[in-house]
Amino acid sequence: MKFGVLYGIGVGPGDPELMTLKGARVLQGCHHVFVPKARSENGSIALAIAGRYLRADSLIHELVFPMSDDSGELSQHWAQAARSVSDVVGMGEDACFLTLGDPLLYSTYIYLVRSLREKLPGLDVVTVPGITAFSAAAALAEFPIGEGRQRVVIIPASDDLDVIGEALAGGGTLILMKLGRRLNKVVDFIEQAGFLDRAVYVARAGLDGQQVEADLRKLRRQEQAADYLSILLVHTGV
Repeated sequence: MKFGVLYGIGVGPGDPELMTLKGARVLQGCHHVFVPKARSENGSIALAIAGRYLRADSLIHELVFPMSDDSGELSQHWAQAARSVSDVVGMGEDACFLTLGDPLLYSTYIYLVRSLREKLPGLDVVTVPGITAFSAAAALAEFPIGEGRQRVVIIPASDDLDVIGEALAGGGTLILMKLGRRLNKVVDFIEQAGFLDRAVYVARAGLDGQQVEADLRKLRRQEQAADYLSILLVHTGV
């Protein structure tokens, strides 16, 4: 039996109008739609963004990918997700997988496809790119990401501040993604490095609760924890 096709669709950063025309068209052609979410009791942000583009008879399959640093736990969830998707495409039916931003940038889609190719060699996969969160953040903050020959470094926020220090020392623009609980520690570090006034913070770009802040000192006075869907853009001036 010929396998179905898996379409990985980047739904963009949050604003449904930033989902691409191709992504919307491909989604309209899929009966089976797989959506990621962080917890079983939560809804899927990707599904909420793309909801207006679903066809009337779409069958939604929810896949749980917890926010965890436990590689063993994550591997179990990736394997379970691969089994769920392979049950559909393995029977010859096409399916779509929705993901925030772009499918090939820090996305669960990467691990899903890797697992599926092990289970179903020869599976056809079509990836539809999406607008990244940092592109939306830069537009909201009117923050040029790169000029001339400036380098641009994209890294997920880490507890290892040396990684951030090395990126800052290299010059250009630093994009720090997925700050969450690390925000205050990272802000303190950037201030010590002398770049606090060259940075801007954006959280939940295009979603409810969107925040754009150019004065990072104000972030220390926030009562609520920083959102996982948050970004720091930093110009080093080099």
